[in-house]
This record gives sequence, C-alpha cells and structure tokens, in this order.
Amino acid sequence: MGLLRNGGKMIMFRSIKLQRLMTNLLAYIVLIAWLTAVLLPFFWMVSTSLKSYGEVFKIPIKWFPIPPRWKNYPAALTFVPFKIYFKNSLIITLSCVLGEVLVSSIVAFGFARTKFIGREIWFVILLATMMLPGQVTLIPVYIIFKNLGWLNTFKPLIVPSYFGGAFYIFLLRQFFMTIPIELDQAARIDGCGDFGIFWHILLPLIKPPLVAVSLFSFIGHWNDYFGPLIYLSSVKKYTVGLGLTLFQGTYFNAWHYLMAASVAAMLPCIILFAIGQKYFIQGIVLTGLKG
Repeated sequence: MGLLRNGGKMIMFRSIKLQRLMTNLLAYIVLIAWLTAVLLPFFWMVSTSLKSYGEVFKIPIKWFPIPPRWKNYPAALTFVPFKIYFKNSLIITLSCVLGEVLVSSIVAFGFARTKFIGREIWFVILLATMMLPGQVTLIPVYIIFKNLGWLNTFKPLIVPSYFGGAFYIFLLRQFFMTIPIELDQAARIDGCGDFGIFWHILLPLIKPPLVAVSLFSFIGHWNDYFGPLIYLSSVKKYTVGLGLTLFQGTYFNAWHYLMAASVAAMLPCIILFAIGQKYFIQGIVLTGLKG
C-alpha cells in the first residue's frame, strides 16, 4: 500500500510539474509573438535607414542590408536644418521637465504632508482635470496666448509646465504618502520648517518617482507634435517632430533618409530610458501604478 501511495504521489507531482511547464511554455510563446509584433516595425525602420534608394523597394524585403550605409544618417540630418530642430526640442523639453518636476513635487508635498481647509476637495478637482480632453481647452488657451503676444515663441510650450501636471502630482503624492510622518516630526524638533523638510528630508527619498516623472515629461514633450504645430509658424523655431514632417513633405520619396532621421529623433528617448530604467520601474511600482 505504501508503494502504491508513493507511486501515486510521484505521478501527481510529475503531472503538476508538466502542467506548469506547459503553462510557462505557452506564456513564453505568447510573449515572444507579442514582442516580435512590437519590434518588427522598429526593426524595419532601422533596416530601411541603412539601405540605398533602390534597396528600399525591393521585393522580397532585404532585412539585413549589406553593406549597411551609415552615411545615410549624416546625409539625412543635413537636408533640413535638424541641428536647429534638435536644439529647439532640447530647449523646450528640458525647460518643461524642470518646471513639471519642481512644481509637481512641491504641490504633491502640500497635498500629502500639510493640512489645509478643503484639501481633499481640491485634490479631487485636480484629478478631475485629467478627465478634460486638451481639445476642449485648445481654443480658449490659444486666444489667451494670442492676446499675450506669445504666438510663434516657445512660451506657450514651456510656461504651462510651471503650473505642474495633475498626473505627476498624483504620482508623487502617492509616494510621499508612503514615507513615515515621524521623519517630519523629528525634523521639526530639530528646527526644520516645511520647506526644509521637503528639500532636505523628503526630496532625497523620492528619487525613483522623480526619475519616472522626468522620463514621462521628457518623452511627452520631446514627441509633442500638436503643440508646436499650433503655436510655431517660423521654420527656424520648428521642433524635431515638425522637422520630420517638413522633411517628408520635401523629400517624400527618400524613405531611407526619412527613416534615418526618424531613428536619430528617437535616440534621446531610448538612451534616457535605458539609463533611468531601474529607477523608472521602481518609481512606478512603489507609487501603486503597477499592473
């Protein structure tokens, strides 16, 4: 009887182990298929950027151009003044990141650590602004900037960032709420005020969400197309997104050069995410936005 029981347990154990193996195998197959579908367009873009004009339209597709034409990149970036467009995008993006990170962290500290009348109501109103599409406020905001004389300048693209962002405030507030209040009380005993607690005690502890907010802000403003299209009319003030549109309209059949310029436009976001990936994922997990 003992042998039969042991044999039955072994069979059941092997069955469970086989079932788990098949489940994991199926999950890996689905993930690999999904990853292939996501990366295939990007791989095609990189491959096309290294081809000659004749190789772009060859059937069947030549995925690995031999030899790769690396000279397509400097050539593509000289057809239109991409150097100026990259500089404009960096000025706008870095200014917006600085404003949103600084202001959002201060406002989030206020909602998380200070008590004032109507705090919960104002926070709900803040979150409600995320439900309002930008298209609804586009015309009134445009009229305001027009009356201020800010059209065809970087101000309409930069100044709103210094009022913070509702999503970033929510993200940082969630992290502030996880930090023990005893740290604030201990700092007050040592004579530290509200700003001292924020700057010297709490800010160094929220590096992961700060990196997450910085990455979100950088990618959002770097890839912004609609804002510059609405407010900028001078070609010398174009951003990278508008520069790519100008390139496509001027050299509509030079797909290898267009793909090279597109890859170059993506590189800052890819490099920044690769550098801050660890802190970015940690910030998302700790603020409760995982899943």
